[in-house]
Amino acid sequence: MERLGADLFTILVINVVLSGDNAVLIALAVRNLPGRQRLWGTVVGAGLAVMLRVVLTFAAARVLTLGLIKLVGGAVITWMAVRLLRHQGAGQGVDPGPRGSLLQAVRTVLVADLIMSMDNVLAIAAACRGDLGLLLFGLGTSIPLVVGGAQLLCGLMERYPVIVWVGAALLGKVGGELIATDPVIAKLVHPSREMEWMVQLFCAGVVVVLGRLWNARGGR
Repeated sequence: MERLGADLFTILVINVVLSGDNAVLIALAVRNLPGRQRLWGTVVGAGLAVMLRVVLTFAAARVLTLGLIKLVGGAVITWMAVRLLRHQGAGQGVDPGPRGSLLQAVRTVLVADLIMSMDNVLAIAAACRGDLGLLLFGLGTSIPLVVGGAQLLCGLMERYPVIVWVGAALLGKVGGELIATDPVIAKLVHPSREMEWMVQLFCAGVVVVLGRLWNARGGR
């Protein structure tokens, strides 16, 4: 019983730590939807993302070892972070632009979460040690954490628009981390931890710069 309790606590801690990026992603994707659609986008996006994680659990360990997968995924995440900054301006009470649709928001969440969740899934799978019950517990408890975090962030983004830019930069950092840890890159360059951090900061900066340039052109 003590071992089970320790395992449950470990999984909860992992979920709390690793759900932050996903909550930021969902909040950015649904922030321009009307109130009720925003809630549905958050719940549906998080629910479908968790279903994808069930599949990823059985494939992530192998997929992450394939060359260029993380490189491409990191580039996609970085570009999606730039797109999420459309019509945001400088982050000081500007027009948020078109509302978008629920389907578009959910699609954005699924694509980005599919890429971002691979490392998260591996952490949960390792903590479960093959126990299906613990795995389902870990995946299930991630839903309220992500949904709650996303709803909180949406409210904060409406009140403090600069948080949108911070969140997008964070997604850029995640993209940089994927790029820097790609097996092909690691084999060619043998990056140090400091170099990995430089790549992450570079990608975060690219997101902000491209986002500002895009908005200077009217978000087109």
